[in-house]
Amino acid sequence: MEITEVRIFLKESPDKKLKAYATVTFDNVFVVRNIKVIEGGSGLFMAMPSRRLKSSCSKCGFRNEMRSKYCNQCGAQLPFVSMPTEQGGKDAQSEHRDIAHPITQTFRECLQKKVLEAYNAEKDKTPEHKSPSPEF
Repeated sequence: MEITEVRIFLKESPDKKLKAYATVTFDNVFVVRNIKVIEGGSGLFMAMPSRRLKSSCSKCGFRNEMRSKYCNQCGAQLPFVSMPTEQGGKDAQSEHRDIAHPITQTFRECLQKKVLEAYNAEKDKTPEHKSPSPEF
């Protein structure tokens, strides 16, 4: 599989951790949108697109976001639901689940390298991210 295009959409708030969104095209036939470029404690990394987990209200069946205390449809109090566990028995630390993600570490590293290279190239050609040139 070949990564045929990476498009970067910079975020304008420089003080936030989310730096950009990326859209990646594979073999000119498959697209993954909303890959995030995030500034972490040890540098930039990519986060795959995800969605918030939901659970159904026992009274009306409305699907509420996990850890909600009351149903957004009928107002009934929702029971405390522990977070689902990942394979291997680890507790899931997040209320989000990846929609699409690399299966192997090798491909994750390759994809992250391409996304971060495209991010740096886009950031360098944007005027507000360039350092000012010295005036004489």
